[in-house]
Amino acid sequence: MTDVPRLVISAPSSGQGKTMVSVGLLAAFTARGLRACGFKIGPDYVDAGYLGMACGRVGRNLDSRLTSPSLVLDLFAHGSAGTDIAIVEGNLGVFDSTAQHRRSHSTAYVAQSLRAPVVLVVDAGSSGQSVAALVHGFRSYDELLWLGGVIFTNVGSDRHEAILRESMEDVDVPVLGAIRRNDLTPLPAEHHGLVPVADRSMDAVRSIRRLGETMLDQVDLDRLLSIARSSPRLSESNWTPEGSLAEAGAVKSDDAPVVAVAGGSFFTYSYAENVELLQAAGAQVAVVDPLRDEQLPEGTEALVFGGGFPEWYVEELSSNVELGRQVTELIGEGAPVVAESSGFTWLTDELDGRPMTGVVPAAARSIDQTVFGYRPATACANSVLCPAGLQVTGHKNHRTLVSPRAGETAAWEWPNGRAEGYIQGNLHASYLNLHWARHPRMAGRIVSRVDWAKKRLLTGRRRLWEA
Repeated sequence: MTDVPRLVISAPSSGQGKTMVSVGLLAAFTARGLRACGFKIGPDYVDAGYLGMACGRVGRNLDSRLTSPSLVLDLFAHGSAGTDIAIVEGNLGVFDSTAQHRRSHSTAYVAQSLRAPVVLVVDAGSSGQSVAALVHGFRSYDELLWLGGVIFTNVGSDRHEAILRESMEDVDVPVLGAIRRNDLTPLPAEHHGLVPVADRSMDAVRSIRRLGETMLDQVDLDRLLSIARSSPRLSESNWTPEGSLAEAGAVKSDDAPVVAVAGGSFFTYSYAENVELLQAAGAQVAVVDPLRDEQLPEGTEALVFGGGFPEWYVEELSSNVELGRQVTELIGEGAPVVAESSGFTWLTDELDGRPMTGVVPAAARSIDQTVFGYRPATACANSVLCPAGLQVTGHKNHRTLVSPRAGETAAWEWPNGRAEGYIQGNLHASYLNLHWARHPRMAGRIVSRVDWAKKRLLTGRRRLWEA
C-alpha cells in the first residue's frame, strides 16, 4: 500500500505563485528534517528541476498524456517511496487541460487519482471579500475535489489579511497561509519563463532558501502536514524500472555499457524514469554537463541528450568545441545517440550563425514564439529508439526551427503527413520529447544497440588487422 502523506498545490490560473509556494514548502519541510519529494503535473522539466533542488531528491513529472492515466499512480508510488511528504505542483489552473474537453489531463483529475487534498494558491493582491466567492466556486464546481485549504499570496497588510481570513470563515475553508507582498522571492527568470536549473547556481540556491524561510514564517506547516497525513492509503502499485522492462520483454545487458546522459549537478535533462530504465536495462549511467565538461565520461558507448536542455545557452554549447568533437566521433563510430529538442539543434551545422557539431546537415534559427504542446507521432523507420510504425505521444517545447525539418530518413511523421527529425545510422534526433515509462523497450533498445555497435566495430577492426 502507498500511504505517503501528500498535497497537491494548485491555483485558479497560472501566475498566482504556485511554483514558488511548492518550492518553498519543499525547502521548509526539508529544513524541518522531513524526507520530502516533489512532483510536477505535466511535462515541465524546469519546475521539476526546482522542486528537486529544494528537497535534494530528484524532481519528477506526472503526466497522463505522455505516459497514461493508469501509470500516474504507479509512478507517484515509485517516486515517493520512503519519503515523509510529497508535494505535487499542479499545471495551469485546477481544472485546466491542454486537451480540449479532456478533464482527465487536469490537475483536478490527478489530485483525485492520488486521493490527495488540494491547496489553492490565490493571489489576493487586488481582492478582499470577493475571494470567498472565488474559492467557494472552485470547491463546489466538482464535488470530487478535496479542497484542503487556501494559501493567499500578495497580501498587503494585517488588515488585508484579516479581511481575507474573515471571508474564508463564511465559506468554511481554512486559511493555511497569508504571504505578504514582495515576500514570495521570485526564482531566477528569463523573458520567456524560469531559468532551468542547469546547475546549482547561487541565485537559485538563495531564492529557494528564502522561499523556505517565508513558508516557515508565514504558512501553517503543522496544519498542512496534518492535512497531508489525512490522505488515505492508495491501492498497491508494483511499478519498477526492472519490472517494466521485463513485462515489455526487454533483455538486460550483461556488459554494463557506459551511457552518458546530459545533465547538471544532480539531475538530468531527461525524465527521471528514463534514466532509471537505462540502468535497469544494464547500463552504467554517467552524467555529462554540456555547459562545463569538455570530455565525455570515460568509456562512453552511447549518449542520451534529453529535451529539457536550456536553448538559451547557445554560446556555451558552441564554444565547447572539444565535447562537440567527441560526440561527432562517437556518432561516426556507430554508437547509439538519442538527441531531443535542444540536443537536436546542438547536432546541426549552426544555430543563429554559431557553429554547432555539424552532425545533422541542417541549420537552426531562433524564433519569437514557442512551439509548445503534445504531439501524436508515428515512427518512420526502425531506429535505435523504436521500431517503424510505433505510435507515440510526445511533447514539444522549443523556440528554434531546424531546416530542413527532416532528413532522408525522418524520425517521426505527424498525423497531417509532415515528417520531422533525422535518423542517421544509430543517431535518432528530433524535437519530440518522450517519457519512456510508456515505452520501456526504448531503453532496452538503446542498451542492446550498444552491444551490436561494439560487435560491428570489433568486426571492422579485425578486417583491418587481417588486411
